[in-house]
Amino acid sequence: MVARIKKTAARAILDSRGIPTVEVELETQNGCGRASVPSGASKSSFEALELRDGGKKFFGYGVSKAVASVNGIIGPKLRQTAFSGQTDFDEFLISLDGTKNKSKLGANAILACSMAFSRCLACESGTPLYASFSKVRRYCLPVPFFNVINGGAHAGNSIAFQEYLIAPVGAKTFAEAAQYASEIYHALRGLISRQFGRSATNVGDEGGFAPPLSDVATPLELVSRAIGEVGLQGKVSIALDVAATSFFDGKKYAIGGGKRLGPGEYFDFVEGLAKTHRIISVEDPFCETDFAAFSKFTRENKAIQVVGDDLLSTNPVRIARGVRTGACNCLLLKPNQIGTLAEAVRAANLAYGAGWGVMVSHRSGETEDTFIADLAVGLGCGQIKLGACARGERTAKINQLIRIEGELGSNGKFAGREFHRPARQLGFSL
Repeated sequence: MVARIKKTAARAILDSRGIPTVEVELETQNGCGRASVPSGASKSSFEALELRDGGKKFFGYGVSKAVASVNGIIGPKLRQTAFSGQTDFDEFLISLDGTKNKSKLGANAILACSMAFSRCLACESGTPLYASFSKVRRYCLPVPFFNVINGGAHAGNSIAFQEYLIAPVGAKTFAEAAQYASEIYHALRGLISRQFGRSATNVGDEGGFAPPLSDVATPLELVSRAIGEVGLQGKVSIALDVAATSFFDGKKYAIGGGKRLGPGEYFDFVEGLAKTHRIISVEDPFCETDFAAFSKFTRENKAIQVVGDDLLSTNPVRIARGVRTGACNCLLLKPNQIGTLAEAVRAANLAYGAGWGVMVSHRSGETEDTFIADLAVGLGCGQIKLGACARGERTAKINQLIRIEGELGSNGKFAGREFHRPARQLGFSL
């Protein structure tokens, strides 16, 4: 299929934090697509560059430069070129930018175009978006990892760890997983309100509660109590996104309550916490440059999924190093960390080839775009990180997965306890 771009348009819209982001619309001969990109608050230093304006307007967070990249540079070039598919399109954008980290045109401008073009292709072929990522006709519905307590860069409290998540691995369907999450979320709201007052049920960037705590263990106890209160012990497990770089000063980890632990002491602390609370998945437990600590933890805790986010940044070079050193066993896949859909799929292929899991993920500054829901189903990765089961930018993805599950019927299977095992370790090509 050869696709020709007829129309292009970019604009600034607001994300879930009220900060501008880029939205792009593309139109081909027989299709159209619109996409908007998210933005993270907790960012790795290895991510592709998100182009911002600086200055006073929007406190420097404006995206008029990125919008101008699309309307003034990318758009005119696209309208002069025919594309044989997604990879051809994305490689054209990478070449047009010409930098290693997409700093000329902006990864936010480039990814919005990449995602919009993917929707154009799906529209032209008359297939759902998720089907355009896969050649099979039996799909895997991912286990959703819901962030129910926020800390770190995502909240205004003093909890060092960034996310406390629940994973309904014992559900039979995605819809049932969403039900479990909703019940636990509201039970947790009640527990926090009774213990700390109603004001403590205010939420962080991703919709999880942000109670006034400073230690990192109490949230785990609260989540466990909420699970027990609704009778879902054994069906719902707990996971962590530590985001340890955010509280590491180069020598020690400040875990709250005035406690500062050296690397060795901190390693033992995280390991003990994970075992005590039967954590099934830990993301970024150590500083983003400490491959050795990641490798040791992964080697010594084989029952725990160790997820690389800041460590890997959806970057093939860093993933290759992670594979070589055995640093983790799961890639957190965030397309905006690398900047194009084709590169994100290549990153997933690298992880699959190493026998790793892949967890597709949202960002803390989200939009209503449901693209990652289709991506997770199409890649068959078995797991997706979505934030809380509240706030429209989060529930948009949840509801899209419920729709996809209903549409697939018997052709879709919920990953359940096999979430960490990729549905297939075959190469995907776009």
